[in-house]
Amino acid sequence: MEVAALSPGDWLGLFHHELLLFASLFFLLGTLDEILIDLVYLVGRVRGRLSTVAIDRRGLEGRALSGPVAVIVPAWCEEQVIGATMRHLLSAWPQSALRLYVGCYANDPATIAAAARAARGHDRARIVVSAAHGPTTKADCMNRLYRAIEEDEAREGIAFRMVVIHDAEDMVDPAALPLFDANLARADLLQLPVSPAPQAGSRWVAGHYMDEFAEAHAKAMVVRDWLGAGIPSAGVGCAVARGRLALLDAAAKGRGPFDADSLTEDYELGLRIAEGGGRTAFLRARGEDGRLVATRAYFPRHLTTAVRQKTRWICGISLQGWDRMGWGGNLLDGWMRLRDRRGPMAALVLFAAYMLVIVTGALVLLGHFGLARPVELSPLVEVLLYANGAGLVWRAVNRAAFTAREYGWREGLRAVLRIPLSNIIAIMAGRRAVAQYVATLRGGMLQWDKTEHRGHPSLARQATA
Repeated sequence: MEVAALSPGDWLGLFHHELLLFASLFFLLGTLDEILIDLVYLVGRVRGRLSTVAIDRRGLEGRALSGPVAVIVPAWCEEQVIGATMRHLLSAWPQSALRLYVGCYANDPATIAAAARAARGHDRARIVVSAAHGPTTKADCMNRLYRAIEEDEAREGIAFRMVVIHDAEDMVDPAALPLFDANLARADLLQLPVSPAPQAGSRWVAGHYMDEFAEAHAKAMVVRDWLGAGIPSAGVGCAVARGRLALLDAAAKGRGPFDADSLTEDYELGLRIAEGGGRTAFLRARGEDGRLVATRAYFPRHLTTAVRQKTRWICGISLQGWDRMGWGGNLLDGWMRLRDRRGPMAALVLFAAYMLVIVTGALVLLGHFGLARPVELSPLVEVLLYANGAGLVWRAVNRAAFTAREYGWREGLRAVLRIPLSNIIAIMAGRRAVAQYVATLRGGMLQWDKTEHRGHPSLARQATA
């Protein structure tokens, strides 16, 4: 067939074939990567190496600590939730050896006032007000809190054993702090699972976080820990040995242990500790009541805010992380970082897949009117389609099973229905992340593009495992 003889329908058919080949090939690569994680997980489960630790909550909750512990909570425009967070944390963790540091900004009087009201009558709470006008970056606020810890240590002659990191709307687990204390001897960084709280008013947008964290923090992170790869911090429910933070601060020449030039300083924290010879661990435990020891939190309930949050994750981990941290020192770390950084490529492949739906529909319509030839698939494309179809079913079953395990069978069914929405959010965030990254290359300033919290997980009905 001569090029000049091709009709617009023929050109559309050629575009459809190439798009189908591209999407099918890269979908298959992603599926094989996930299946490899699944196989390692199944082996670990069969061998009894990946079983969730059973704990006695009644024996842990309120147990005295081995040494002083500092909890840091950075806060910018969090007046709606910071009070509830502080009151819950101080109640759930009554240990006298705990001290809570809340970081605020001088130009955010509403958050300062809310935090001060919650701290009233509690000598374990300290409000640290930064002279810099916010928002700077979350890491910058955390570095100011770290300096406050140093100042208290020097003034009072104390030495904190560890620093626990949380966000302004987190609902901590009463058993978490004693669990950190008992396990700090075996790792410099300990990370607990994150459990997004169900939101009746946002079954779909907020609900898709439940699906993603339920699977990632029950399988992928557990496999990562078992294989000995560095564990990235989630930025909440994370405990770091005090001495390790001092080493990071020294390596940064006194600029602070948290990198203020990073959008995802929490993710980099765990990897930098591992690179520096420290040990990291993912803690997964359940009490005798069957409830997972995890940090409960609200996640964005609207599409725009979910896209903004995931933009920061993709830009910081996938794009900035490539520049800032490279690919690690061994094949295992390289594989894990490749998985972490596939966000932009995954968004592109998903976009191609959804484009295929539109192009296929157009070809069917044109074919009905005799304006395009029937779509003919090559043997290679047919094999890829069958393989990807089977892979899609397998992924959906996994997503449903892990979500149902933590939130019940109804949410497990919704998890399958939420997959298209999760993909759309990934596409939108991937495009926005690339644009944001290009802006930083042109000299754009980093700011704390924080998630707005208009509700607190203590107001939601807590799901049981």
